[in-house]
Amino acid sequence: MELWSALCLLLLCAFHLVSAQITTDPDEVTALNKIVDHWNLVNHLNLTIDPCNQNATWASETANPRVACDCTGSTCHITHLKVYALDIVGDIPRELFELKQLKDLNLGQNVLSGRIPPEIGQLSNMQYLSLGVNNLTGPVPPELGNLTKLVELSFSSNQFSGPLPLDLGKLTSLQQLYIDSSGVTGPMPQELGNLKSLQTLWASDNLFTGKLPEFLGTLTQLIDLRLEGTLLEGPIPISFGALTKLDILRIGDLSKEDSSLEFLENLTSLSMLSLRSCQVSGKIPELIGKFAKLQYLDLRFNKLSGPIPDSFQEFTLLQFLYLGNNNLSGQLPTSIISPKLIALDVSFNPISGNLPPNSSTDGFSMNVLGTSINANGLSDRGVPGLLHCLQGDTKCTNKLPEKSSFSIKCGGTSQKSVSGIEYDDDSEILGAASSYKSSRNQWAVSNTGNFIFNSNGPQYSAHTESQITETLESELYKSARISPTSLRYYGLDLKNGKYVVELHFAEIEMEDTHSWKGLGRRLFDVYIQGERVVQDLNIQKEAGGSKRALIKTFETNVSNTIMDIHFLWAGKGTCCIPYQGTYGPLVSAIHVYEVSGAGSSSKSERKRVGRIVGISLGCAAVMIIMSSVFYLWWIKDEAEPRHIRIRTEMRKK
Repeated sequence: MELWSALCLLLLCAFHLVSAQITTDPDEVTALNKIVDHWNLVNHLNLTIDPCNQNATWASETANPRVACDCTGSTCHITHLKVYALDIVGDIPRELFELKQLKDLNLGQNVLSGRIPPEIGQLSNMQYLSLGVNNLTGPVPPELGNLTKLVELSFSSNQFSGPLPLDLGKLTSLQQLYIDSSGVTGPMPQELGNLKSLQTLWASDNLFTGKLPEFLGTLTQLIDLRLEGTLLEGPIPISFGALTKLDILRIGDLSKEDSSLEFLENLTSLSMLSLRSCQVSGKIPELIGKFAKLQYLDLRFNKLSGPIPDSFQEFTLLQFLYLGNNNLSGQLPTSIISPKLIALDVSFNPISGNLPPNSSTDGFSMNVLGTSINANGLSDRGVPGLLHCLQGDTKCTNKLPEKSSFSIKCGGTSQKSVSGIEYDDDSEILGAASSYKSSRNQWAVSNTGNFIFNSNGPQYSAHTESQITETLESELYKSARISPTSLRYYGLDLKNGKYVVELHFAEIEMEDTHSWKGLGRRLFDVYIQGERVVQDLNIQKEAGGSKRALIKTFETNVSNTIMDIHFLWAGKGTCCIPYQGTYGPLVSAIHVYEVSGAGSSSKSERKRVGRIVGISLGCAAVMIIMSSVFYLWWIKDEAEPRHIRIRTEMRKK
C-alpha cells in the first residue's frame, strides 16, 4: 500500500512538472503583445507572465479584457479574446490573425475604425465573433464565409457600405446573426437561404432593396426575426407561414404591394407580433385571438378593415395591443380589457362602443383619439370626432375659432422664454397608449408605443441638467417628449389661414463623446398636416452635436381649425446606444403662430424674421445673416403680406 501511494505521488509530481513546462505558442505571444501595444491595453493586460497562465487575472470567465487558452496539447493556444466596451480606438491590427486557434473573439462596443482585413478568413476555428457597435467601414468582407464553424456573428451598428457578401451563405452552422444598423445595402442575398440552422436574425435599419425575400420562409428554425426600417417591398410572403417556431416577429415599413395576414395561421408560438406600416389589408383573422402566448400585438398604420375580432377577448397574456391608424369599424369588444392589458391603442379608426368601468385601473393606458368610443370620463381629455374632421368629413368645431397661435414646452413645465413666448405645461405623464388635452383646450397630445426592451422601464420624456448651446433659451431644451413610435400634437380651434410652425430640438439622450456611447443615431420623420416635411431627421447631425439647439421652421395652412404635427419613427436608427430603448421621436418645444402675427409678441417677431421656411438656424447665425434676409424680403413681390413688408422696411430704415 505504501509503495502504491509513493508511486501515485511520483506520478503526480511528474504531471505537475510536465504541466509547468507547457507554454504558449511563442508566435501567439508575440502577436498578443503587439495587439496590446496597438490598442494601448498595457494597463489591462500586463503580459509579464505567460498569457495562458490559468491563475492570471485575465483568465477568468468574467474578466475584461479576457485571454483564455486551450492547453490540452504540448503547447497552449489562445482560443478566447475579449476586449469589450473599453473604448479602444484605431483599426484591427494584422497581428490579430496570427491567433489562428481563436474560437471566441469579442470586440464589441468600442470605437474601432477602418475596414475588416480580409485576413479574418484565416480564423477558421472561430465559433463566436462579435464586432457590433463600432465605427468599422468599407464592405463586409467575403472572407467571413471561410469561418464555417461560426455559431454566432454580430456586426451590428457599424458604418459598412455595399451589399452583404454572398459568401455568408456558407455559414451553415450559424444560429445567430446580428446585422441591424450595419449600413449594408442592396438585395438580401438568396444564399442566406442556406442558413437552415439560423434561430435569430436581426436585420433592421439597413437599406435593403427589392422584395421581402421568400427564402426567409425556409429558415424554419427561426425564433426571432426583425426587419424594420428598410427599403424592402411587400407583400409578406405566404412562405413565412412555415416559421412555426417564431417567438418574435417584427416586420415594418414595407412599401408598394399590400400584404395579408393569412400566413399567420400556424404561428401560434408568437409572444410578440409587430407588423407596423406593412401595407396590410383585409380583415384581422379570428385565429389571432387563439394565440395563447401572445403578449404584444402591433398592427398600426395599415389598411385593415372590418371589426375587431371577438376572439380578442380570449387573450390571457396580452399586455400591449396596438391597432391604431387603420380602417377598423364596428363595436369595440367590451371584454377586450383584461387585467393583464397595459396599453390599448385603437385611435384613428371608425369604431365605437363603451369601455367597461375597470378600464381605468392603475397602470392601464388607452388611446381612443379619432374614435366614437365613450371612454368613461376620458373623452373630455381627448378630441371627439378628430378623425373625421382631419379627413374633412365634418367640421372640427361649431364655435367661431378665436385662436391664432399656441406654444408647448414638450415634456416639461410651463415657462416664459427670453423672447417673451409663453410655453404651456406639457408635463402630464403619458403612457404606452394615451392622449391628453391641455387645460385651456388649445392643443392635445397623443403617444403610442412602448420601449419594451428598456430595463429602466417606460420613459416618455427626457431631461438633462446640462447647458444647451447655440441658443439663448437653454432651459427650453432641457426637457423633451420622446416616443418609441408615434407622437402627435394638435392645435385646436385655430383660425383658418397660413401658419408658421417652429419645432425646437436638442439631442439630450445620445451622447456626443469619443466613446462607443457616442455612436448612436436617432432618426425619425416629421409630418405637418399629413404631409411629410422631414424624412430621417437626425437632430445630433444637423445641430452639429448633442445638447445643441436646432430649430426647424415651416409654413402650412389650416383649413378646418386643426393643426396636426406628427413625429413618427419609421424603424431607422440605432436602438440601444447608449442603452436599450434609445430611439424614436424627440421634440423639445413647439411654437405655432399665424402668418399675420396674431398672438405673438414683438420680441418674438424680432427673433423670428431671421428664419426662412424649412431652414434651421442657431441664434448666432440669425444675427449674422439678419440684414441680408431683411433685404431679400423687402424686394419680394406685392403678393407678400403687407404687414411683413412694412415691418421690414421700418427696420431697414
